[in-house]
Amino acid sequence: MMKEETPRANRFHIGLFGRRNSGKSSLVNMLTGQEVAVVSDVPGTTTDVILKNIELPGIGASVLVDTAGYDDEGELGGLRVKQTVNAARWVDLALIVVSGLPDGAEKEKAWGERFQADDIPVLYIYNKVDEDGGSHAGAWRTALGATDVVSVSARTGEGRDCLLSAMAEVYRRTDEVEDLTGNLVGEGDTVVLVMPQDIQAPKGRLILPQVQTLRNLLDKRCTALCCTADRLPITLSVLSSPPSLIITDSQVFPAVEALCPPQTRLTSFSVLFARYKGDIRQFLQGAEALCALRPDARVLIAEACTHVPQHEDIGRVKLPRLLRRKFGEALHIDIVSGNDFPEDLSAYDLVIHCGACMFTRRHVLNRLRRARACGVPVTNYGIAIAALTGILDKVAVPE
Repeated sequence: MMKEETPRANRFHIGLFGRRNSGKSSLVNMLTGQEVAVVSDVPGTTTDVILKNIELPGIGASVLVDTAGYDDEGELGGLRVKQTVNAARWVDLALIVVSGLPDGAEKEKAWGERFQADDIPVLYIYNKVDEDGGSHAGAWRTALGATDVVSVSARTGEGRDCLLSAMAEVYRRTDEVEDLTGNLVGEGDTVVLVMPQDIQAPKGRLILPQVQTLRNLLDKRCTALCCTADRLPITLSVLSSPPSLIITDSQVFPAVEALCPPQTRLTSFSVLFARYKGDIRQFLQGAEALCALRPDARVLIAEACTHVPQHEDIGRVKLPRLLRRKFGEALHIDIVSGNDFPEDLSAYDLVIHCGACMFTRRHVLNRLRRARACGVPVTNYGIAIAALTGILDKVAVPE
């Protein structure tokens, strides 16, 4: 996959936060070398979150996230701030942009604490050094209690290299899962991928988890064979020996498990993404809570992507059917998609999250952290289906 085609969910997200007219949009334009964001002296010019893909030195594929000022006012301003708050949950690095004299740094401190609570690294950026020679940067450093404040001028480009170096240093410290299949396969292994091309599969394309898994296997110099569920017996019969691993769509887990050779490991795309995008241990603990649900329990099913529900949709039809078949019709199930994730999860006994191929890992980890804070267990689509169909103990989990 070429760099310019790197999925947005796999890019390093850098969010720009600050008061209105602090120069966030100008910084986006400086970093991209393009007039990406509208710049004006009128406070509140940026009204929606703006995303711009970019390749950055020392980081690679990235996304710059320009946000509305967190000091916006009025009814519309409140809605803009709400969008900024949502964006703050899924960035990998937060740039808090300040300028002028620190006339009360309470908002900047509060936002710094917000990011710290979500384990998101922060860089403080003093902008507009061309206007005062950077004389106020020290005052901001004292007001914020920050060990360092990077001084730049978005208008002239001064300090750009220092800012790029500081961002690259944060990236080097980021804890990311690089290998999608982990220890399940190695060079020379044969892997069969079972990929149903049903009504939910986009015409003429493969879905993102399938594409990323194929790329990972090719990078590891594995031999990958792809088939639909009905062609699995024939695919296995043409092999001279059983494959090392079968990776299946979770929806056909039970049928594929019944055909899986004894010496072949079995997993699913969703299980792979449970580790790649989130915390596999927390998801497995959630599976234990799933098996112990009360008949009147409340369950939240969370989908990362927004799409028009179709026949036999996994999150809206198949999972609820499996849950009610096991626990009864009194089970209360809510379904959310995209960024519609409740602030307070304490009303739920369990959250079942999709593979989150469209989310950054930071976004998923933030949701898991919020669930832990509310004492609510979380599991994943693939792990939940394996548990509900009684085959979780036969599923290989990557390390």
